[in-house]
Amino acid sequence: MTSITSVELNFLVFRYLQESGFTHSAFALGYEAGINKGTIDGNLVPPGALIIFIQKGLQYLEMEANLSNSDADLDEDFSFLQPLDLITKDVNQLRQMIKEKRKNAQKDKDKDKEHESYEKKDKDKEHENEHEGERAQVREKERKEREKDFEKDRERIEKNKEREKQPEDHNDKDVVRDQEDKVNVKHEENGASREPMDIPLTDVEIPSSDVTILEGHTNEVCACAWSPAGSLLASGSGDSTARIWTIADGSSRFSSQNGSSNVLVLKHVKGRTNEKSKDVTTLDWNGEGTMLATGSYDGQARIWGTNGELISTLSKHKGPIFSLKWNKKGDYLLTGSCDKTAIVWDVKAEQSKQQFEFHSGPTLDVDWRNNVSFAMSSTDNMIYVCKIGENHPIKTFAGHQGEVNCVKWDPTGSLLASCSDDISAKIWSMKQEKYVHDLREHSKEIYTIRWSPTGPGTNNPNQQLVLASASFDSTVKLWDVEQGKLICSLDGHREPVYSVAFSPNGEYLASGSLDKSMHIWSLKEGKIVKTYTGSGGIFEVCWNKEGDKLAACFANNTVCVLDFRI
Repeated sequence: MTSITSVELNFLVFRYLQESGFTHSAFALGYEAGINKGTIDGNLVPPGALIIFIQKGLQYLEMEANLSNSDADLDEDFSFLQPLDLITKDVNQLRQMIKEKRKNAQKDKDKDKEHESYEKKDKDKEHENEHEGERAQVREKERKEREKDFEKDRERIEKNKEREKQPEDHNDKDVVRDQEDKVNVKHEENGASREPMDIPLTDVEIPSSDVTILEGHTNEVCACAWSPAGSLLASGSGDSTARIWTIADGSSRFSSQNGSSNVLVLKHVKGRTNEKSKDVTTLDWNGEGTMLATGSYDGQARIWGTNGELISTLSKHKGPIFSLKWNKKGDYLLTGSCDKTAIVWDVKAEQSKQQFEFHSGPTLDVDWRNNVSFAMSSTDNMIYVCKIGENHPIKTFAGHQGEVNCVKWDPTGSLLASCSDDISAKIWSMKQEKYVHDLREHSKEIYTIRWSPTGPGTNNPNQQLVLASASFDSTVKLWDVEQGKLICSLDGHREPVYSVAFSPNGEYLASGSLDKSMHIWSLKEGKIVKTYTGSGGIFEVCWNKEGDKLAACFANNTVCVLDFRI
């Protein structure tokens, strides 16, 4: 008789958790059960394997229990059994259950037939009356709907006439009120919200001549980042590689088929492999753009030169690396891992400077405050601010009621923003214990947040500082951090939004979603000015330093580069 091993069962549960979106649980099980050390080829296991396996087992038990039945109506017999019965009772007990339930069902049928014959005549008359009443109600409803539509059309025509008479006014509020050009934007003014409108995006679709598709990855691409120094774009994938693409200045038509000289493949494992342990989960360029750091599912951080050469491999974590950041000076690299710790690495010495072990769950995100202190967040709902040389957190922020997915310091390092599965974003200050603002307008988990490159400490000091939050509720929301209030809600996506990025001048925001689309929003006007739809869900979007190109990485193994011109 065929049996299933504990290793095989662990793998099926691991895959089920991954496919169901329980990413962190899958990471934890994979790490503790040593999934990556097994010999199972994941490519041979079909999607939904665990569910199929359980269903097949239940079907087998049902077939065995019904085997002695000579009646033709077996489908009915099958409906007598529940999954719990199949799991907890043996075949003889199941057969007895079926016999008893068949008898009871037959008695109920006989009673029903008697009642049906007496009630049929009365019901026929009732049905006639009911149908006549329903038809009258439908006619009345249709008439009212036509009247409403006519009234709306009349009001719209009158408004258009009034608008044509008035002189054009291009201030911010009037532009936002112009519903003809808006696409699903809901502004909050004086506590009242406007309903979003659905308007076709054909007039703002980025033409194919401005789109470059980079092909070469053989698995989904989960991270991308432009070099701050110039025309290099890095991407990280589930195919155990990162890639450095050279993108020419100006409008370019790059394709990896044009020659291998335009792309460098950074292999995280020798030869071909299906090991999930080598997935590239995160990457970051140093400030000068001379080195690229990558984090991997195998718990190792790697530093690469712009020529594709592996400079160093940093090994100490005991679980997958979820986040990784260079400090501004470029002498330290910070990594956060599923092993519940964060490590500061001395890049020159190629060794760990200090390991920070404060969380009780996997570390989800890390972000430098300055060259020597940083924030770290976790599945344990906590945020710790740490400093090199200190053995305890210099600040503890408690207040979230769910996993803290992302932490980001503002441009001056004085305020920390965080977002969580508890559907809130919060603003914290080093000057107080409790959060400064509790931002609650989203209806589902908030996946990521970004500060605008505006206000004090930026190249755009005269513009207002804004926080953007992206959520599984398919919206992006912009917040006034000083007041702690919602500025507007950008409602153009139909699926969870995984990534947002501000343009370098702070005038535009790009958003990428699982609905396969990337929207570019004008923050001044509060509307979509450009949009692109690819062939897979989007995991990350990013701008180059000039602000004239965007990159987006997709679940269909591609990276797209878009020329941005208004």
